[in-house]
Amino acid sequence: MHVAQDTADRLTAGLGQLIRAGRQISHRAAHELYGDLPGFGWALLVPLERDGEQRCSALAADLGVDGSVVSRQVAALERAGYLVRRPDPVDGRASLIGLSEAGAAALARTREVRGEWAAAALADWTDEEAATLCRLLERLTADLGVGRAPRPEAAA
Repeated sequence: MHVAQDTADRLTAGLGQLIRAGRQISHRAAHELYGDLPGFGWALLVPLERDGEQRCSALAADLGVDGSVVSRQVAALERAGYLVRRPDPVDGRASLIGLSEAGAAALARTREVRGEWAAAALADWTDEEAATLCRLLERLTADLGVGRAPRPEAAA
């Protein structure tokens, strides 16, 4: 099968819009619920919930950002009580960052609010339409190789 270039162009433009909308929703939810905490900081909570405690360098690699960005966000979230830090038992010079109970609760509440907003935005959609979109997004994410090493021709 082959996708026409016009369709591929529309898709990449639509993905950009979807990513921006998703960021805006996440930032708005975090701001409305928790005030002045940085919106990007909330992105740190997800891999900590999913993978458990880890070093800042692992978080930075997971999110594809510079370590200094993660360090600043971790400091703010730690001060707010959403993260905890402990010495790395393997390397005492390093620290492991983990999600606190308050952080887990805040992440759950943020997801709940985002879900409510999504449900309101999709009020005119049938459940079948929404389920179809979910399936297609999951397929697209898998086909784009999210979470996988780049294909050899893409890396060259």
